[in-house]
Amino acid sequence: MRAESASTPAISFRGLTKRYGHLLALSNLTLDVCQGEIFGFLGLNGAGKTTAIRLLLDLLRPTSGSAFIFGRDCWMQNLETRARIGYLPAELGLYLDLTGLETLDFFAKLQDHPVASQYRQELCDRLDLPRKDLRRKLREYSTGMKRKLGIIQAFQVNPPLLILDEPTEGLDPLMQEAFYGLLADVKRRGSTIFMSSH
Repeated sequence: MRAESASTPAISFRGLTKRYGHLLALSNLTLDVCQGEIFGFLGLNGAGKTTAIRLLLDLLRPTSGSAFIFGRDCWMQNLETRARIGYLPAELGLYLDLTGLETLDFFAKLQDHPVASQYRQELCDRLDLPRKDLRRKLREYSTGMKRKLGIIQAFQVNPPLLILDEPTEGLDPLMQEAFYGLLADVKRRGSTIFMSSH
């Protein structure tokens, strides 16, 4: 992967619009997210936050407008852009017959990036997800445990860009504090965080 200029925005939306028939889900979104910043993408439920994220990830195509990640077109260079992202969806689809560890390995293979086992263990320790829980099937996980697992899978490959959709939903206050500590650490290392919340 080629290096980008520090002046290139990590994320750039230009006139991004999405319609579903007569329903306007997103209207003319234009903004830049600078490299190395934590950007809070705030809005009420139904404001279009998740739609914008799905467009950015090429899970949806826009009615009009464009979007770029580190200067690369999200739709013309979608594989290259997604390789630079750690993504936590608002609703994480999981295979309930897998264990936590199998799930983390599965997501790592999808991203095609090596995972440093020491860093993964640090994430598990900080989010209080011990080895014994990682050996359990996901059908036995609480909502909070699934959320912690989702955060770990997004962070584990140490990507230059994290896109986090409602990341603290389902976390208790202590785990929210641990999560904010993780955000501060990855920001210090130069990663960009794009985080939606209502």
